[in-house]
Amino acid sequence: MAVVTLGCARNEVDSEELAGRLAAGGYRLVEDAEGADAVLVNTCGFIESAKKDSVDAILAATDSGARVVAVGCMAERYGSELAGALPEATVLGFDDYAAIGDRLDDVLTGRPLVPHDPRDRRTLLPISPVDRSAVVTALDAPAIPGHGWLQRRRLASGPSAALKLASGCDRRCAFCAIPAFRGSFVSRPPAEVLGEAQWLASQGVTELVLVSENSTSYGKDLGDLRLLERLLPQLAAVEGIARVRVAYLQPAELRPGLLEVIAGAGGVGGGVIAPYFDLSFQHSSPTLLRRMRRFGGTDDFLALIERARALAPAAGFRTNVILGFPGETEDDVAELERFLLEGRLDAVGVFGYSDEDGTEAMGLPGKLDQAEIDARVRRITDLVEELTAQRAEDRLGERVEVLLSEDLSTEEGTGVWTGHAAHQDPEADGTTTVTGVPDGAVAGMLVAAEVVDTEGVDLVATALVPAVRA
Repeated sequence: MAVVTLGCARNEVDSEELAGRLAAGGYRLVEDAEGADAVLVNTCGFIESAKKDSVDAILAATDSGARVVAVGCMAERYGSELAGALPEATVLGFDDYAAIGDRLDDVLTGRPLVPHDPRDRRTLLPISPVDRSAVVTALDAPAIPGHGWLQRRRLASGPSAALKLASGCDRRCAFCAIPAFRGSFVSRPPAEVLGEAQWLASQGVTELVLVSENSTSYGKDLGDLRLLERLLPQLAAVEGIARVRVAYLQPAELRPGLLEVIAGAGGVGGGVIAPYFDLSFQHSSPTLLRRMRRFGGTDDFLALIERARALAPAAGFRTNVILGFPGETEDDVAELERFLLEGRLDAVGVFGYSDEDGTEAMGLPGKLDQAEIDARVRRITDLVEELTAQRAEDRLGERVEVLLSEDLSTEEGTGVWTGHAAHQDPEADGTTTVTGVPDGAVAGMLVAAEVVDTEGVDLVATALVPAVRA
């Protein structure tokens, strides 16, 4: 059995939970689809390009001669429609996750399965978040990926691992279909999150990356909006954990207390909460943001960044922005440019708008030609590349703590490692190459180093011997 994962870190966690269930059911997991009896493709259904990648991955898996099973967001979102378009694959939804071994048995023995008809998963739970816990318990949580104490088997071998805080989203952004197929926001109980953190540490993980559709909502359905502020120091204190970072923060919900914990609570119990802000800005023009059903604007966002930097001057900031949303004007793009110029972010993902089924934005007037969207994407991408490279140069002479991930000694010489500093996400924000790392270092260690050079967003640093710790 092979597992192929597309999309975000949340999907990676789902894949590892599915792999754990399959392994417990007697399936042997292999890395390569070639020679496997079956291939599980965990699809992404976020935007048009991600859906195309998912279809390509399904078709590529069929070339191996194995039975192909499609799961994940695209499979859940389109269900029977996807099954009809791709008869080469069996399409399963989130409700099948709890019995994934049985479903795979059905596939391998040729028993027919009826693909599900998609539904708005927000209707599964009460509108009021605090009323959801009892319903989730009654459901035994099979329909909520990442919820409940699920068996998990690591598919990656590095020292960093995603840890899911919650599933679903209650926001109604005009461009986003995720809430409809992921469902309403449901937090995992703190004890469950801590237990999985301890398990990950026992597997050699030293950095936890907390993920969800909206991490700033954590705890609201459990009746405690300050729950994440208390959970973070507990996670940082887990034995063996050297760094904890939070991904997917919603600017409109980033409370002062949570900002202070992320920016200033390092060194708790031997662990470190990274001063790292993965903020979902999406744009900065107030007018356009209102059309997107979002809040804030350039001045609000700059003030938020300023507050964080006042507490942690070296804090890292990343975001994603959408160009070409219906009704976007040249003035809107200029406002976004102003924000990017003044915000000095470390990493920015730039995306072109595309219509998504079932979203409010599909029916909005003011649609832009694809050529204009593409031109704006190129324009902002070029600006971002220049600005993020400049931001990396700002760090020359800065002391950073680098989490080592790969020993490059064979290729680059003794004592050379690659890794990532606190302001760099392990997957998306560049890397730091460290020279002079002492003998005996292993992946997952933190090394104090001084930045001496840059290559785009990547840093080059020299280890400050003997400042190495697990």
